[in-house]
Amino acid sequence: MYIPKEFLIHDKETLYSIVEENGFAIVFSENCGKPFATHLPLYLDRESQCLYGHFAKANPQWRESEGKEMLVVFHGPHAYISPSWYESDQTVPTWNYVAVHVYGKLELLDDEADTIHSLSTLVRKYELSNSPYSLDRVDEKLQSGLRKGIVGFKIPIQSIEGKAKLSQNHPLERQQRVIKNLEQIQDENSQKIASLMKKNIQLK
Repeated sequence: MYIPKEFLIHDKETLYSIVEENGFAIVFSENCGKPFATHLPLYLDRESQCLYGHFAKANPQWRESEGKEMLVVFHGPHAYISPSWYESDQTVPTWNYVAVHVYGKLELLDDEADTIHSLSTLVRKYELSNSPYSLDRVDEKLQSGLRKGIVGFKIPIQSIEGKAKLSQNHPLERQQRVIKNLEQIQDENSQKIASLMKKNIQLK
């Protein structure tokens, strides 16, 4: 990923937090000599330093990907930045955003117990804390049938890089103008980018 030095995320804890907060990722590989991508919910196991998930068995991506390097993209909040918010309109629009790229070789989960654990962990991660649903309560016969249609995998993290483009390359006054305007937009992405920009200024 192209990352100008002012946008580089150095802190590993920040990188992992972005991954955990934006777990619906895009998994890229090469399939039949062409780029191929699948949109998947994943979870990060910090202890093993691995990403876990599963493909539909009918998805051809897993068949050619075992042992090969994958690129996994986690996209955080993003927002359009209008030049009309600046002190001068003699400039151009841009886009602020946060993203993390993870690289590693895909390993299929041969042990069914590992796949079950992966599925259960994903469900616990994304179900609301007060949800009565539990995968453990689903009939085992139904679970077994569903598991036949998926292929579990893990991707040990070989490298990880992150980018937070938050107007750091602009003067402080301009950054504050952007924050003020973003806060007036009733959009979750705009609000999150405004909040991240505030935190970034406070850390300086």
